[in-house]
Amino acid sequence: MIQYKTVEKEAHAEQIIEKSRFIAYVKPVETREEADAFIASVRDLHKTATHNVPALVVGEQFQLQWASDDGEPQGTSGAPIVQMLVKEGVTNLAVVVTRYFGGIKLGTGGLVRAYTSSAKLGLEAAGICQMKEMAVLQFKLDYSFLSKVQNLSRDGNFSITDIIYEELVTIKVVTDVEKSDEIKALLGNLTAGKAALISETKELRKNAL
Repeated sequence: MIQYKTVEKEAHAEQIIEKSRFIAYVKPVETREEADAFIASVRDLHKTATHNVPALVVGEQFQLQWASDDGEPQGTSGAPIVQMLVKEGVTNLAVVVTRYFGGIKLGTGGLVRAYTSSAKLGLEAAGICQMKEMAVLQFKLDYSFLSKVQNLSRDGNFSITDIIYEELVTIKVVTDVEKSDEIKALLGNLTAGKAALISETKELRKNAL
């Protein structure tokens, strides 16, 4: 089950508009505190910038939305970025768009377009991904079955994310929640019932779009 969309990694992107330099910084975050720390780090990096405009959205239902215009005319920068993020359906991220003024005023509409387009470039650089609830299964099995299970994983129905080599092999398998029973049956049949399920949990994991 897909829980929400967010960004895959921290990234930045830059563009020049009417001689003003706009640099968008984007980072995935889980909490307001993480977002605040990221925003502070960008402000510290660009102490001499004309503006460092922050925006954040946190929560699976976009519960926490916050932005500041940081000295730009009210409603021309931070708020439009938040509106764009919500429209794009992404959450759990913080954005800072840094501006070095180039001497040409952009006007209200121009500022909105400049800040939102810069933030979009940042999103593209960071990559959009889905946070999806996945089943995580751990099995113990004999070494003689390992290559068969590895070959089966190439069909794409599950992935092996960890292998521990001891007296028996322990493998960690990740699959869609709705496929977990099917995967347990597949491995049971493949190993003639000798693959012992030792744990079964659910985790939110990133799925690139």
